[in-house]
This record gives sequence, C-alpha cells and structure tokens, in this order.
Amino acid sequence: MAGAADPPVVSPAADAEAAGMVDVATLAPGIEVEMRYSGSNNFTGAPVPGYEANRCYLLRPAAEALARVQVALEADGLRLRVHDCYRPVQSVQHFMRWVAAPDDPALKARWYPNVDKSALTSGYIAETSGHSRGATVDLTMERCDAAGCTPLEMGTPYDFFDPSAHTDAPGTPPEARANRDRLRAAMEAEGLANYPGEWWHFTLKPEPDPGTAYDFPVR
Repeated sequence: MAGAADPPVVSPAADAEAAGMVDVATLAPGIEVEMRYSGSNNFTGAPVPGYEANRCYLLRPAAEALARVQVALEADGLRLRVHDCYRPVQSVQHFMRWVAAPDDPALKARWYPNVDKSALTSGYIAETSGHSRGATVDLTMERCDAAGCTPLEMGTPYDFFDPSAHTDAPGTPPEARANRDRLRAAMEAEGLANYPGEWWHFTLKPEPDPGTAYDFPVR
C-alpha cells in the first residue's frame, strides 16, 4: 500500500490502452488473478470504487517482467497469484476516506488487530500510491500439481497490516521465511524490488513513468 513522496500528475487516459497498460493475463496466462478490491474480501469489507473487473493491468515493461517471473517459477511447479496491480487514483482516495471513517471491530480483528486505524497511514495506506503509476504489483506464490494449486505459507495473509508482515520481520516461521525469500529472489531477478514493509509488494525499478498516475477504472 505504500505511496510516493511527491504526488505524480494524473493522466487523462480514459482506459488501459490509452495509458499504455496491458492485461497481464494476455502475456502470462499461467498467472492466477484474484484482484481483492474488486470484491469484498479486503480490509474495507466491500468492493472498492474503481475496481469493476477482476483484471490486472500494468505498464508493458512491468507486465513483461512479471510474465518472465511466472515462466521461471513454472519450471519449479510454482505460479504467481496477484491480488492488486494498477490502482486508480479514485480507489486510493476511497482508502483515505475509509481510514477517516469510524472503525469496524470485525474488520480490525481480521486485518489490523495490533495497529490503530488512525496509524494505518504510517507505512500502510498512503495518499498517493505507487500502484496508480502502473508498475507495482501485490502477489503471492502457489505450488501446483495434478490436484491443483495451493498457496504457500507466507506467515501472514495478504494486506495484513502488522509488523509481522514486514518482509524480514523477526520471528517469521522458517517455512514462511523461506517462501518470502523465494518470492523476493524470483521478483528481484527481473527487476521488481520489494517494499520491506509488505512481503507481497513489488515495484519495477527503474519505474517506466514515475511522474504519472492514472485514474481510469479497472474494467
């Protein structure tokens, strides 16, 4: 969820094609796409404005890098499952309104039990997001065999706002530590750098267009 220090200029692009983004599934059909914000299985408890479809868009260089990661992992019986890719500016603004709204005890218990809601803007939810620039992705790994694919143990769920979700958090169980390291190594091999505060968060470096954000809906 981390954001940029300086807000980028919002592009007038009305859709993915105009923005130069591609649907990752067209380059790497083996990637499982589960965009959490298009449904209710996320920390807000509801579909997020701006997410109208279960599709992962990224600027082409980032999408191609992710596709190469998928190919490398497939050789070892693994695959990527993406939970967030390009994020419209309107969605980021919705998150900020959500932070300011009264707390929901059930959501807090599931997503941020040890962090006050008001503190989520310190390292977790930002006023501007790298996701809006089209080169950041949130994801995990799964192991696949003839019976199907099973998510690997990562120590915490995706979007669990807690120090235990820091990539190198002390006390991470050995299996989860190995899986986090495996994911980070696979992503970094293709130029996708991890945000240390979230084991699932990666950004292509250098970013193709760090000065531009986008606001077209995911559809």
